[in-house]
Amino acid sequence: MKFLLVVILVALTVYLVVRAAQRTGVTPPARPQRRRLEPPRVIGPDDDPDFLRDLDRKRRHPEDPDSP
Repeated sequence: MKFLLVVILVALTVYLVVRAAQRTGVTPPARPQRRRLEPPRVIGPDDDPDFLRDLDRKRRHPEDPDSP
């Protein structure tokens, strides 16, 4: 019976302290939020200047794609 009384008194004390802190605006520091990392940007062949240059070369000389 004494143990239950001690638990109730501790709970009541904690409740009153938290309630008083809320009224005065004293709050514990907030934990920093984790920033979500952006997934890596997919780089396709159309972003590669050498690939684009080669496509342009093949378009100009369709019969000889290896010509400079």
